[in-house]
Amino acid sequence: MNWTLEVVVVPVSDVDRSKQFYAERLGFAVDHDTAGPGFRIVQLTPPGSGCSVVIGFGAVPDMTPGSLKGLQLVVNDLDAARAELVSRGVEVSEIVVYGETGPRERREGDDLNNVGFVNFTDPDGNAWAVQQITNRS
Repeated sequence: MNWTLEVVVVPVSDVDRSKQFYAERLGFAVDHDTAGPGFRIVQLTPPGSGCSVVIGFGAVPDMTPGSLKGLQLVVNDLDAARAELVSRGVEVSEIVVYGETGPRERREGDDLNNVGFVNFTDPDGNAWAVQQITNRS
C-alpha cells in the first residue's frame, strides 16, 4: 500500500495576501478557491509537486499564523531556483551548505546535491527551505 502526502495546511492571517504570495511570488498553481458561509479554502500546488498546500479559515485546522516551520521544497538546480525567487520579489537567503561541521556559506566548487539550501518565509512567517537534490543515493 502506498501512503502519499498530498496536502499540508499552512496557517495564515490573510488568505488573499497569502494566495497572492504563493501564486504570484512562488508560482504555485491555484487548484481551487472555495468559499461558503464561514469558511474559505484555497489549494495551491508547487510546479511538479504531488503535494499541495491549503490556506484558509473555517474548514481548516485552527493554527497560529506563521507557526509552521520546516516546510521544504526540492529542486534540481538551486542557483536557478534562487534566481527565480529573487526575480519574483521573494526575500530569500544566500545558498547555505550543510556539511559535517554544520551549515556554512557556499564556496566555489561546492557540490550542492543534497546539502545545498536556501530559506525564505511567507508573509506570516511560515518558514520554507529549498534543497537541491540532483540524484538520490
